[in-house]
Amino acid sequence: MGITAAAARDEFQEELVIRPLHSGDIYASFQFRTLWDTDFLQEGQKVSHYRLFPKSLGQVLSKFSVRELHISFTQGFWRTMQWGQPFIPSPPGAELWVWFHDTVSDVDGNWKELTNVLSGIFCASLNFIDLTNTVQPSASFKPLGLGNATDHRFLRYATLPREIVCTENLTPWKKLLPCGSKAGLAVLLKSEKLFHSSFHSQAVHIRPVCQHKNGLDFAKILDAPSFCIHLCINCYLHLFTEWSLFKMFSRTLTEACPLATSSKVYVDITDNPEGELFELSPATPLLSQAVVLGDRRTYSVFDLTRAETFGQLRSLNLLLRWKGDGGEMLRPLLHAERYVAGFGLQTGEIHTVIYNNHPYRAFPVLLMDSVPWYLQLYIHTLTVTSKSRDNKPSYIHYQPAKDRHRPHLLEMLIQLPPHSMTEVTVQFERALLKWTEYTPDPNHGFYVGSSVVSALVPSMVAMSTNFTQDQPLFSSFVPVKEESSYFVRVYTEPLLVNLPTPDFSMPYNVICLTCTVVAVGYGSFYNLLTRTFQVDEPSLPLAKRLANLIRRIRGVPLLT
Repeated sequence: MGITAAAARDEFQEELVIRPLHSGDIYASFQFRTLWDTDFLQEGQKVSHYRLFPKSLGQVLSKFSVRELHISFTQGFWRTMQWGQPFIPSPPGAELWVWFHDTVSDVDGNWKELTNVLSGIFCASLNFIDLTNTVQPSASFKPLGLGNATDHRFLRYATLPREIVCTENLTPWKKLLPCGSKAGLAVLLKSEKLFHSSFHSQAVHIRPVCQHKNGLDFAKILDAPSFCIHLCINCYLHLFTEWSLFKMFSRTLTEACPLATSSKVYVDITDNPEGELFELSPATPLLSQAVVLGDRRTYSVFDLTRAETFGQLRSLNLLLRWKGDGGEMLRPLLHAERYVAGFGLQTGEIHTVIYNNHPYRAFPVLLMDSVPWYLQLYIHTLTVTSKSRDNKPSYIHYQPAKDRHRPHLLEMLIQLPPHSMTEVTVQFERALLKWTEYTPDPNHGFYVGSSVVSALVPSMVAMSTNFTQDQPLFSSFVPVKEESSYFVRVYTEPLLVNLPTPDFSMPYNVICLTCTVVAVGYGSFYNLLTRTFQVDEPSLPLAKRLANLIRRIRGVPLLT
């Protein structure tokens, strides 16, 4: 299949959003989106041409009949109360959730092969995902693209909270972009700068969408980090009175990606309407307003497709000088945290705390917990309290674990009263593992993935329900179906739980003792049985030996 008219309608967009935080930090979000005009899920449809969409992922989607794929790699924990809500949330470590097409007969088999293939593509440890850490959520992870699938048998979700993100994960990620890291915004993605940040996340989201602009029926959308690939960098620059692109990334922008139809840099100036908080240079006459996470924000826009953006030096180096204290940030309307209580290594209690900071609106949230099988939950001890009163969930889905086969899955729909704190507690007992199941550093503890809180949060302003491609990428990731609310997903901290650990020094002591017994006892006994004893004749004195030497020379008989 050669280059067709449909292939020519593929589009690529790139954006960089810079949000100065009230604490003096900087939140930078790179977002790249590729629209791929094809429907490879049609029976008999074979795609052999890839123009902008990465071929490595396109072949994976076609081979394993993947309808939606969402994967993220995160280093650090996003502190919502200090930094606000991120554009695209992600838990610490690695997260992968996939919707398969309803024609797949062996979902578990495809899931296992898919994780191994993605492990090779992204140089990650996704091959450690198996049935012991995979769940099938019934309500928490609905498709974000076309269709409204409800059969959760075709959904798989897994996390690796201990996954470490490093340079070998970033390099294949950048190769998914049409221009790689040679041109456009991707030239700023230097590993030595990204991995010195307090929080770093890169993600790939693939889903089917409808292209309203071109009147197409189906497309695949690839974006980073909002759609397909998402990088979030938080730089702690509060010790400096100014920051610039060069200070943050050791590079400046010189051109847009030649294959991009849109290449823009957004700087959030909502809290700086008169320039009393900071000064941004160079100045730009382009301003844009967008409703993001229920709040109307104002941005200065730098269009990289325009030659006048770079000036005479053919280089764009944004410079921000702080003038005063940013004050306090408004608290997010939804926040959650989790911790382990108890003492000893036999029992414990998991506490999940959810905050509704809205002054007068109550709204429901969907809480999902995936707990490993070696923490044996006592589900009869489950309690939900709000304002010191019992809060009975309107929906509960619980799938008990099977030892060494599958984890616990708990989903609850909870109504949060206005301006309240809701606490969910459940007791558990620690299991004793086989000695071969412990990690090389068992005393460090075992990680439990983050809880997931999903909700439609009441919006402060009317949300736009008309989704168009002209909207900024960071404001249109999740389509809004009603003006009064917006979708938010919040992840809690992962847990680190100690399990009963045997004394692994005992095998070493036994080996040493056994080797000593063998060497001393058996060795001596073996020598006694196999050694040959001979009687040595006494040697002659030195005088006689000298005399015999002389006698031998003279031919005289020797002395005895």
